[in-house]
Amino acid sequence: MKTAVLTDIEGTTSSVSFVKEVLFPYARRALPSFVARTQHEPEVRHWLDDVAARTGAERDAAVVETLQTWIDEDRKDTALKALQGMIWREGYERAAYRAHIYPDAERALRRWRKAGHALYVYSSGSAEAQRLFFRHSAAGDLEQLFDGFFDTQVGPKHDAASYRRIARAIGRDPASILFLSDAIQELDAAAAAGMRTGLVARPEESTAAASSDHPAVSSFDQIAL
Repeated sequence: MKTAVLTDIEGTTSSVSFVKEVLFPYARRALPSFVARTQHEPEVRHWLDDVAARTGAERDAAVVETLQTWIDEDRKDTALKALQGMIWREGYERAAYRAHIYPDAERALRRWRKAGHALYVYSSGSAEAQRLFFRHSAAGDLEQLFDGFFDTQVGPKHDAASYRRIARAIGRDPASILFLSDAIQELDAAAAAGMRTGLVARPEESTAAASSDHPAVSSFDQIAL
């Protein structure tokens, strides 16, 4: 059986700066008008009510303020990620930006797909946001390269059980899956679930750690499947 690749996005296939300096500020600015326009749409209402129930916010304005604070904190909250994904969809459709992807990641993903390896994404951003990210990348539409997308609805990225759920969902033995990330705690969890791991330690990313128990590379070009 060929190896399946499960990859993170931020700091792995793509720069942290694009997410932090482009996507997050865009969502923060757009939140008030987005909620005002879409508050009665069922999916939006579901997530607004979810945040209100958990925080005690009595009005949408208070929910918006909470969500903006969570953006500033980079909170990995499923409701926030879902609403951000909807806002980013509008931004992509308006061509307000294109998602950054490292050239070596693009090359490897295309090469692996052509060779018959299955490709998946697991990121804290919503699955919809992940699809949009790769569909509207600066390198063109890469969404078609992937077989599936997983977000925190499958579980926290620091929990080994989340990786076991992903393995079951795609019908694979964990040992046949290679998980790539720049976050050591995520890699630890994947390894505990039985997956192979690879630390993507890009020199330009301050969040990447070059020393760990996981095989480390600075480029996707160095990864052999």
